[in-house]
Amino acid sequence: MSTAPTPRGHFGTLEQARATLLRYFGYPDFRPPQIRAVEAVLSGRDALIVLPTGGGKSLCFQVPALVRDGLTIVISPLISLMKDQVETLARRGIEAAYINSTLSVSEVADRMARARDGSLRLLYLAPERMEAGRMLQQLRTIGVVLLTVDEAHCISEWGHDFRPSYRRIGYIREQLGSPQTVALTATATPEVRRDIARQLLLRQPEVVVGGFDRTNLTYHVVPTRTQRDKDLTAIEWLRDAPGAAVVYTPTRKAVERVTAVLLRGRIKATAYHGGLDDRQRQRAQDAFMEERSRVIVATSAFGMGIDKPDVRLVVHHSMPGTLESYYQEAGRAGRDGQASTCVLLHSYPDRFTHEYFINSTHAERPVVELVWRALRDQADHEGFVSLTPEALAACLPSKIGERKTGPALRALLRAGACAEELPSLHQVWVRLIASPGRITRELTGARATDRDVLRALWRVAGAALETGAAVDLQGLPQRFGGTMGLVPILERLEAQQFLTWTRRGGGFRLDPRSRDASWLPVDWNAIARRRQADLDRLEAVQRYAQTRQCRRAFVLRYFGDPGVRSQCDACDRCLGLTASPATAEDLPSTRSRSRRSA
Repeated sequence: MSTAPTPRGHFGTLEQARATLLRYFGYPDFRPPQIRAVEAVLSGRDALIVLPTGGGKSLCFQVPALVRDGLTIVISPLISLMKDQVETLARRGIEAAYINSTLSVSEVADRMARARDGSLRLLYLAPERMEAGRMLQQLRTIGVVLLTVDEAHCISEWGHDFRPSYRRIGYIREQLGSPQTVALTATATPEVRRDIARQLLLRQPEVVVGGFDRTNLTYHVVPTRTQRDKDLTAIEWLRDAPGAAVVYTPTRKAVERVTAVLLRGRIKATAYHGGLDDRQRQRAQDAFMEERSRVIVATSAFGMGIDKPDVRLVVHHSMPGTLESYYQEAGRAGRDGQASTCVLLHSYPDRFTHEYFINSTHAERPVVELVWRALRDQADHEGFVSLTPEALAACLPSKIGERKTGPALRALLRAGACAEELPSLHQVWVRLIASPGRITRELTGARATDRDVLRALWRVAGAALETGAAVDLQGLPQRFGGTMGLVPILERLEAQQFLTWTRRGGGFRLDPRSRDASWLPVDWNAIARRRQADLDRLEAVQRYAQTRQCRRAFVLRYFGDPGVRSQCDACDRCLGLTASPATAEDLPSTRSRSRRSA
């Protein structure tokens, strides 16, 4: 098996990059922070690029990928993000593709063939896809000249808790032969930046931070007392604002509730959250992008990489848990450079919800010790525990539950007390949840392959499939493409609620020293520091909401942007505006319209 090249030296010049930028994207030059980033990538150095939403992060790797020879892999967290970026590149005549669970086996094979023959310049993948089947082996054979990690804050233990696969990208990078790596994010404090570099094993990376001062954005914070106040205030701002708007809420349930409130207020709104299936989310996104719905109400997942430049208003219905989250989401306003507004509806009790999640996210010493005893009790003579985290939680007192077991396990893994062994690629547990009638009705035409996979599973497992059965994917007909071809089909069927599935055979391997009952190498002080770091970030959002000084300066100081000024004349504080919550008496038209439309 060949080894991917480890690039060093120069890969084009800045002048070539500018010519490529003009040819494909129509811009005569890069912005100042982009120039440093592009020069670092062209030099062959690892780089960590922190530019705000709307700051042009994508160009910092897309243009160098076009200047140099070879394949650039982009690790991207969301299907919508991949789809939007690849379609934008295709419209510009750039050979780019994505591979995710929405594709058929033949479509995946075609895109891998294009990567092998050199016709693809950029290939977008989710980190889970990188680990599926023979993908890593194939990419290593092809040779990856540049590995790009988008939304890199998802990696950091100090940053957002996104999904575990992002924490394994360092391992993926090593398996690819440690190619030049570029990490990009819109929000990362100095501490998070150091953690990203450590997790990815970046080699003396060029760190580029800047451009956080979005001068076309005006920031407002409106104090509110009740949910009713928030609803009416949101309606007031949305009615007064021209153009498209995004309303962020913290939970799926809140998305549905606020969407209903806006619709009763005669505001065309649509809901977007992770509880919707792929088709519903796509319909919601398309309705917003095509301006059939002026307002989209969403959880924080919406907007990552979505290129809608003319959003004129972003409303946060509740206070986010970090200033990083707030600034990234608010920054989706005014990406075309035109004047736009960001509004935070602030209620002090919002912080209590975040404090609850922080306390449940970080391990408690008694729970860690209890989980450790359970692992030792369940281990075989070689120190292996054949349990999933969910099964382990079931072995503990009911008051512990999965919410507390997870942080305890992470603490033990981080301390090296045990190591997680990944499940088998081929052995899976599958449970059918769709009725025969639905399968017959919906899996027709282009979905025939999905229907045939369900039939093959039934032939292997029989009626046991309805309650859950173990299946060896290698035992299914080879025409499905083996494990690599079946995994995206299973992912698609699960997303559309035809079945549920998990890999089998994983577990935990205890360190040999665990035979000593007194041995437990957990750094309790480090756990306390991480918890305090989360509380500090929450406190920073609270201080932003309550500051009597310039809000823009507060944010720029927080992110360490050198362009900070003491006054911006573009936030409610600098403009001398004292906001008060809307009430029913303030909005008689809202009240009467709501009654008529109920």
